[in-house]
Amino acid sequence: QTPVQGHPVLAIATLLAGLALGFALAITVERRRRTHALRHTSPVRRIAFPFTGEGLSEPALVAALRLARAEGATLLPVYLALVPRRLAVDVPLAGEGALALTLLEAIEQRAARAEVPVDARIERGRSIRHALRQLMLHERFDRMLVAAGADAGGEGLPPEDVAWLIRNLDSELIALRPEIPTAPGED
Repeated sequence: QTPVQGHPVLAIATLLAGLALGFALAITVERRRRTHALRHTSPVRRIAFPFTGEGLSEPALVAALRLARAEGATLLPVYLALVPRRLAVDVPLAGEGALALTLLEAIEQRAARAEVPVDARIERGRSIRHALRQLMLHERFDRMLVAAGADAGGEGLPPEDVAWLIRNLDSELIALRPEIPTAPGED
């Protein structure tokens, strides 16, 4: 007969001490893991900023520039060129290309004044989602900032495309919703 078998109180005390020791060890390991993870987070290096020619959201651009500057990241403005189905995806689009270059040049000038490095792109697609999918396949970035449009005709991406990004984007997503004007007397 072992000493523990003869004394049930001693057996329970030994079991409780073992459980307490295991619990304390688990807490210590978890704290060290969290501290290590927080200390060694990788910096954001590239922030994607996709937009279409339908409208460039000024508040979203300002937010993207501020975020890139604060984090020491490169801004990756991406013009999403939508190619009609009746044309080949790689066909030159003179009007769309001119608009894209104008907008990208304006973004680059603003970024230069804000001392933010820029790596501009044009991504083609049959739809916004197709162009975004191509962007995710071709480019590496740590975060994406988009303007979430109130509807398909306004500035920013339509809500259904933002929802698609939430489900499919592997990196962090920041979606800025548009300022919704209030009707008189609704304050």
